[in-house]
Amino acid sequence: MDASKGRSGPRFYSRAAPFFSRRRFAVAALSVYPAPPNAEPIALPPPNGLTQLGQPTTPPDSPDTAILERVPAPDASHRTLVRFTAPEFTSLCPITAQPDFAHIVIDYVPDTWLVESKSLKLFLGSFRNHGAFHEACTLQIATRLIETLSPVWLRIGAYFYPRGGIPIDVFWQSASPPEGIWIPDQGVPAYRGRG
Repeated sequence: MDASKGRSGPRFYSRAAPFFSRRRFAVAALSVYPAPPNAEPIALPPPNGLTQLGQPTTPPDSPDTAILERVPAPDASHRTLVRFTAPEFTSLCPITAQPDFAHIVIDYVPDTWLVESKSLKLFLGSFRNHGAFHEACTLQIATRLIETLSPVWLRIGAYFYPRGGIPIDVFWQSASPPEGIWIPDQGVPAYRGRG
């Protein structure tokens, strides 16, 4: 019996599940069985020349060594807004080496490329041991995205949590927003103390 799973052996589902039990029927129809306990992860060939998606990856040591990858946008004739939210961004103060924490919201209107989300996650995580001021981190993220994607428009809001009693929020956008695009509020309220 596998104590971590709370059951022993593989589960077998009846294909005669009642029609009103959609979840049980879906599981039975898909024939979902647990992986063998000592199974090796399967390395799939990279789709569209991507080197990180679907592959075991080692987190990059710094933003300079991180690789941002891109995939073709599905339909450039229909302008869309893409949003990424990173509520647990961390970096280091370049003077004291103390950690800085931020909630980062990235909005962009793609032209022909989308950022591949795993590579973006690894890129943002590479700031964890990177010493830079809040403004420099924010602009470095925006600059790398612009260089990689050449989007129609990009904005970034970096909402850093207070350290030393002062919250710092950094905002940047590449140009005026394009006409006809719905751009929602970033949804991060201004920092408030107990008052």
